Amino acid sequence: MFPIIARREIAPGIHSLWVKADRVASKARPGHFVILRLHERGERIPLTVVGTEPEKGLVWLIFQEVGKSTAELAGYSPGDALLDVVGPLGQAEPAGKVGTVLCVGGGVGTAPVLPRAREFKAAGNRVIGIVGARNRDLLILGREMEETCDRVYFCTDDGSFGHHGLVTDLIPLAQAEHGPVDRVLAIGPVPMMRAAVAKCGELGLPVTVSLNALMVDGTGMCGACRVTVGGVTRFTCVDGPEFDGAQVDFGELSARLRQYAAEERLAAERFAARRKGGECQCRGA
Repeated sequence: MFPIIARREIAPGIHSLWVKADRVASKARPGHFVILRLHERGERIPLTVVGTEPEKGLVWLIFQEVGKSTAELAGYSPGDALLDVVGPLGQAEPAGKVGTVLCVGGGVGTAPVLPRAREFKAAGNRVIGIVGARNRDLLILGREMEETCDRVYFCTDDGSFGHHGLVTDLIPLAQAEHGPVDRVLAIGPVPMMRAAVAKCGELGLPVTVSLNALMVDGTGMCGACRVTVGGVTRFTCVDGPEFDGAQVDFGELSARLRQYAAEERLAAERFAARRKGGECQCRGA
């Protein structure tokens, strides 16, 4: 079992979670993720490792309530424990010194952007951040990004904070104000990453994305997370999650993410109904 040390809601429906997982904390690097399971009947949930405190054996995770399992996880508190925390998983290529790096986070995608931005900065790069969300309340990790980056731009879809518009609006602005950009990292919802790749293509900028494909075992055995990159089938869990955005078949990825939409919606509705009715939700109900 893996005890929860701290949990708090950092934005509506978005939660910060610190879990005691000594071995994961000792090995995880920026770009890695874990797969957790709440209980014996729980589904496997892949979450990026946002940070670690190896000396304490702690792993920092951030998740958004998007379905039954994440809504259930939001009800866990310090003192509760997770059945499984498996990892670190995926590839975690060293950032290296490349020059000027533009780190773009959309919504909860800012969570995996932050550790990579920190790594790029520690490697001696100039790091420019772009952080966007639907509205001001949903912007996360702004302070941490400002502490990490040389400059951070904020934007909201409704104009409640920062630029009124999309993160893709700010990519050419950042390039114009800070000179040549050597690499772009864009992480967020699939439509946002797809749009960022298109914008970077117009500007001639290399762009890396981190894919949120469906996963089951996280070891490449089940094949659930397969994506097409450069015309070749790759497995997000073992070959990624980061890929050259210009090579990703986003149409296929979007279709696969919708594959179980009806079942996911039904499970979420049933869970919400039971919770509203006051039924016990304790660990597997």
